[in-house]
Amino acid sequence: MDDPYHNNVNQQVTEGGDYTYTQDGGGQDGYPYQTDYPPQEEDAASDATEGADDDDQMYEGEYQGIPHPDEIKEARRAARIEARRKARQAAQQEQEEESLPEQYEAIMEDCGHGRFQWMLFFVLGLALMADGVDGFVVGFVMPSAEKDMCISNADKGLLGLLVYVAMMVGALVWGGLCDKMGRRKCLIYVLAIDLVFSFLSCFAQGYGFFLFFRFCSGFGIGGSIPIVYTYFTEFLQMDKRGEHLSWLCMFWMLGGLYASFTAWGIIPHYGWGFAIGSEFQMHSWRLFILVCLLPALAALVGVVFMPESPRFLLESARHDEAWMVLRQVHDTNWKAKGEPERVFTVTNIKTPQTQEDEFIEIQSDTGTAFQRWTVRHVTMLQQVMANIMSLSAPELRLQGLFLVIIWFCLAFSYHGLGVWFPDMIKYMQYEEYESKVRVFHRERVERFHFNFSLVNQVHREGEYIHDKFANIEIKSVKFEDSLFENCYFEDVKSTNTFFENCTIKNTVFYNTDLWQEKFKDCRMENTTFLHPKKGCHLNFQEENDIVIYMVSFLGSLAVLPGNIISALFMDKIGRIRIIGGSMLASSACTFLLLLSFSQGAVICWQCLFYAVSVAAWNGVEVISVELYPSSKRGTAFGILNGICKFAAIIASFIFAAFIGVTKIIPIFLAFAALVCGGLLALKLPETREKILS
Repeated sequence: MDDPYHNNVNQQVTEGGDYTYTQDGGGQDGYPYQTDYPPQEEDAASDATEGADDDDQMYEGEYQGIPHPDEIKEARRAARIEARRKARQAAQQEQEEESLPEQYEAIMEDCGHGRFQWMLFFVLGLALMADGVDGFVVGFVMPSAEKDMCISNADKGLLGLLVYVAMMVGALVWGGLCDKMGRRKCLIYVLAIDLVFSFLSCFAQGYGFFLFFRFCSGFGIGGSIPIVYTYFTEFLQMDKRGEHLSWLCMFWMLGGLYASFTAWGIIPHYGWGFAIGSEFQMHSWRLFILVCLLPALAALVGVVFMPESPRFLLESARHDEAWMVLRQVHDTNWKAKGEPERVFTVTNIKTPQTQEDEFIEIQSDTGTAFQRWTVRHVTMLQQVMANIMSLSAPELRLQGLFLVIIWFCLAFSYHGLGVWFPDMIKYMQYEEYESKVRVFHRERVERFHFNFSLVNQVHREGEYIHDKFANIEIKSVKFEDSLFENCYFEDVKSTNTFFENCTIKNTVFYNTDLWQEKFKDCRMENTTFLHPKKGCHLNFQEENDIVIYMVSFLGSLAVLPGNIISALFMDKIGRIRIIGGSMLASSACTFLLLLSFSQGAVICWQCLFYAVSVAAWNGVEVISVELYPSSKRGTAFGILNGICKFAAIIASFIFAAFIGVTKIIPIFLAFAALVCGGLLALKLPETREKILS
């Protein structure tokens, strides 16, 4: 072919087998052409492209979805710029976050430790005292409530279980929420929920309502411990944390003393109450619950006048509010020290604003009020869950696992033995009582008037003809294979009294509480029940209950020396030695329980164990708030406190199962748990010189 156009074209084969042609010469880029297209004349080509710039030319790869090389380069350039911007932002944020703990510690040292911290100490102490009281309430009122509301043994165990489950859930929920909603706000909610539902439980006449109200109350007060320790920690400087957090622990002991003392003084006086008809009764144990509300009420009033934690406000990028609180702390302390002229010199506190805060701020300004409310709370819950998941980060995972095991071991042994001590005393009392039982065999009593109480007796194969039982109390009496004929029972109160395999003929029961459940396999012939006292009736002369109040009171009082010693030495010898030494010493005390052959010995070893083990509690609570950063402190403490409640639930069932069977297994379990936790505590990092991160 002699065509000059074709003479300057080279044929090439692509990888796909298609043919392309490129024109030689001129230094022009090659473009693909179809072989059957006729050559275009120069004038025609000029007319077709007239008025078009080079940049507006169509890139033919667009038909196949292939981006232009220039677009690819531009996208890569933009990605590199964005990556460098994010890296600079992350480095700046990390630098600011690293400088915040040191800056905050310097500010707290400048504010000093004085009147403000002591006011907050007593307010938060009352909240902690309310938690301590709540832990004793159910155990103290149960002996009275079970008879007042006819609670069976199974239902009685269900009440104790659900209250601890509620406290466990409350610790998990409120611990996480206080990292997002604020320490002060969550503590107000916690105390308000406890007050409302505890107050309602005082007037609940049915067991179902009583159970529900106590469950809700437990859910509220269960969150107090994580919030209180987190809240108070963030107002303390480094060299004051260990000592003053240990002093704060004393209020839990005061809660036990308060509950024991008031129960001892109120519950046995069954006549301290009133009744409206037969449906509404207000007995002394209900008054006791009302009195137990006073610490929570006082704490709620005090917290309302306290400011939010400035550390939380800084973490939430609320700089101005945090500055105002810190200035309040500074001015309150130095004015009380006689230096009101000292000026708060801090002018700026740099804290990074998180993407979560920006998201909430943007979303909270758009949409309807309901949409804004939904966005805030859904986002907050997502943040709480993210906070929980972040605790499994590599830098927190190992120490978190150690703390979980230590909390579990300490709670398992402490609460397990806390159940074992009073139950063991009750069992010893029961054995002593049973050893004094009087047995009457084949006695025949005819035309006799029983006008005296029958106590702790067994009557076998007796015959009672034309006898009268009037205005008496029958306590712990059993009639077996006996005959009652032409007898008359009037105004009889009974406690733990049963008729087994008896024959009852022509007998009248008038105004007594001897009803169906009292007669087992008995034959009734022409027997009449008139005006029976249905339900359960309280025996307010129970001596065993008074002993239990005294035991709880002495156990709470025994904690005082251990609290004082741990507070004085917490910052001197360190948290790790306090925890490890206390748990190992407590494990040695458990072996002394093998020598408890009397009630007095059990009470003595109980007091010794509580006095020694309380130092470990103080140490583990202090180190738990110091190991975690401020944004996760409440969440982590809530989880650990939830683990504590879970261990208490398991221990109460295990230790109670061996009462009256053997002492060796409960003692061995407590010993093993304390040794394991004590040795593991020595692996934790020391935090007495650690600035709160």
